Amino acid sequence: MTDLTYETVLSTLGDHGIRTITLNRPDRLNAMNRTLIDDVARAFEDANSDSATRAIIFTGAGKAFCAGDDRKAHVHPENEEEARDLVQAIQRATHAITLGAKPVVGAINGWAVGGGFEWAINCDFPIWARSATGFFPEVSLNLFVTGGVTALLPALVGLNKAREMLIFGERYSAEELERIGLAWKVVEDDALMDSATEVAARLADLPPLSLRAMKRVLNAVAMPDLHRALQLETDATVAGFLDPETTRRLQEF
Repeated sequence: MTDLTYETVLSTLGDHGIRTITLNRPDRLNAMNRTLIDDVARAFEDANSDSATRAIIFTGAGKAFCAGDDRKAHVHPENEEEARDLVQAIQRATHAITLGAKPVVGAINGWAVGGGFEWAINCDFPIWARSATGFFPEVSLNLFVTGGVTALLPALVGLNKAREMLIFGERYSAEELERIGLAWKVVEDDALMDSATEVAARLADLPPLSLRAMKRVLNAVAMPDLHRALQLETDATVAGFLDPETTRRLQEF
């Protein structure tokens, strides 16, 4: 398995078994529509099952990593079945990134908003460009977060900081995210991909059996309730989609 083609995602296999998965809607700042969500899940599932892929770099084309939900393309669920199908698709992508066998290096450029911020946090080694910014607008929109972040954030930054980030929706610079332990490294913008490739090459050189076991066991021990968090997030997000107040707030955002 070499390069793979998806409608909104690029997946290319380079030297040393390093696969780069790139969100490819740069004209929309890689904002999330249903096709992008499904493509991300498929791209990571395919990469995790590919014996030639030893490490993954996850990044965004153009000026942003992922600017959250695409408001222009947003199709608001009309009933619980539609809402649950959409949210489960988002959680499928998180499952493939966070619980997949291959190590994931994030190369986070520009905006990482909402679901895009979640995907950045899902990476094993998130490297942020110095100009990048992340925040969660969900609570202000009468929605809820997904991506397992209700388990991941407290594990990474502590419960008090997680409350602040998720409830108030403030914007955080890459430097602040590094200070609190959410960004693994911060580098100059023009060094982002080189830095990500260097880390991915180090990971690709390690024995795959022990590396995959370490990722699996660390996640299981540090976040024993990750699966439960994904389910509770799904239920809360579905409820938010079905509240008419959410539609009004999304239209005004």
